[in-house]
Amino acid sequence: MNVVFDFGGVVFRWQPHEFMRRLLPHRAPSEAAAAALVTEFFQGYNGDWGDFDRGTVDEERLAQRIAWRIGIPIDDVRKVIAAVPSELEPVAHTVSLLDRLRARGHRLFFLSNMPAPYAAHLEASHPFLGWFDGGVFSSRVNLVKPEPAIFHEAQRRFGAAPGELLFIDDFALNVKAARALGWQALHFLSSEQLEAELSSRRLL
Repeated sequence: MNVVFDFGGVVFRWQPHEFMRRLLPHRAPSEAAAAALVTEFFQGYNGDWGDFDRGTVDEERLAQRIAWRIGIPIDDVRKVIAAVPSELEPVAHTVSLLDRLRARGHRLFFLSNMPAPYAAHLEASHPFLGWFDGGVFSSRVNLVKPEPAIFHEAQRRFGAAPGELLFIDDFALNVKAARALGWQALHFLSSEQLEAELSSRRLL
């Protein structure tokens, strides 16, 4: 099987509410305030942040746009943007699943909405990315999930038919988009849930 992993929230930790409370406690003093700030700041990974994922704005232009849009000092925005790479730490259980899938002879790929500087950071910091037979970072193709075009581009690069690809993502809209194009897809909720799903398919 060709198993295609999303990165943020699946292979790498991404908990923006906790992140914001720790990084900007003066702006996120409670769970409710953190949730509101995350919604404003990331816009569901559309809008300004979506353009960053797409590779059409750089970090400074992104900071200017967010600061103007939500009305907070640009230094706070820069602080968040600069701190994201350190938050993207590997999820140990998911990495173990990658290793086990690889040992069973499955091909590993990734399909990730990831801004260019963060993609470069991950490649430089984590040798296990060498386990993947290929992958697509959104910022390098100027396309983002859940757009069909990025799935078509990934399919072309991976050299597999839609039904031969099993896609794993924590964002339900991306899972729905993959299934609409004929891919197999699993909605990631936790590493433990994923392990159970993969085992039920006899991939582990």
